[in-house]
Amino acid sequence: MLLECKIKNLVIVTWNKYAKSDTLGNELRFEVFILNNSPIGIFDSGVGGLTVVRDLINKLPEESFIYYGDTAHVPYGNKTREQLFYYTREIMSYFIKRKVKAIIVACNTSSSVTLPTLEKEYDLPMLGVVKPGARAAVATTRNGRIGILATLATVNSQAYQYEIEALLPGAEVSQCACSRFVPLIEAGVLEGEKIHSAARDYVSPMLDKGIDTLVLGCTHYPFIAPIIKTITGTGVKLVDPAEETVNEMTTIMMQNNMMAASRDPTREFVVSGSAESFYEVGRMMLGDVFEKGAIPGSI
Repeated sequence: MLLECKIKNLVIVTWNKYAKSDTLGNELRFEVFILNNSPIGIFDSGVGGLTVVRDLINKLPEESFIYYGDTAHVPYGNKTREQLFYYTREIMSYFIKRKVKAIIVACNTSSSVTLPTLEKEYDLPMLGVVKPGARAAVATTRNGRIGILATLATVNSQAYQYEIEALLPGAEVSQCACSRFVPLIEAGVLEGEKIHSAARDYVSPMLDKGIDTLVLGCTHYPFIAPIIKTITGTGVKLVDPAEETVNEMTTIMMQNNMMAASRDPTREFVVSGSAESFYEVGRMMLGDVFEKGAIPGSI
């Protein structure tokens, strides 16, 4: 349907399949304007998804967003499927109440386990980080040997292996469940012997297998990319799915004319549990975005 919005003499004509159908013209036009300027919902178990936020701000600075850090249940990697579905449906309900226009599941565990089901349950654009990460890995590798650093739940789901092998039959995919990373990163331990030791234990066996590409298969891991790079050296390319995820969400919104019509974005961060370490690490990651643009909150 063709939708027209008139706000302060500004006319926006757009095709938007996600807008609600309504026979009342005024209500329909208002809905379109709210939809385009509504925030993007982004969620993760904690601070990890802020790597996606960073790329979103860089690429789409005019877009508003609500970031939900489920710090009450971090880490997700050791949770059961039943727990993960309960947590993510609670978050989805919150986002629906807040009238977000699209959702980025900025968590590899949720992307692997719950997203395939959630996509069928909600009629709005949703994008995870696994498929974009797999595509980026396949585009990067030269010898077909790809390593995946991820949580236990993501490794057990075989999501990365499935997506990579679908794109590159014959690829050799090595995976490692990195149980020590997320608790350390959430605690703000981004340097020092503890994090270096964990990185060596996880990465070294993959180097022995001759990988030339290493996927940071949890959105927390880019925080420690410099440490991982000291172990891999220059011969291995690191893939951060966050950038490709934002690129793909940009394409989805452009194709559906969902780009923001306002130049006054709001940036809101909410958490379900403890906020102290979240904001400490967040400031390290995003700097003055937390000071100037964020609206701290808790659920």
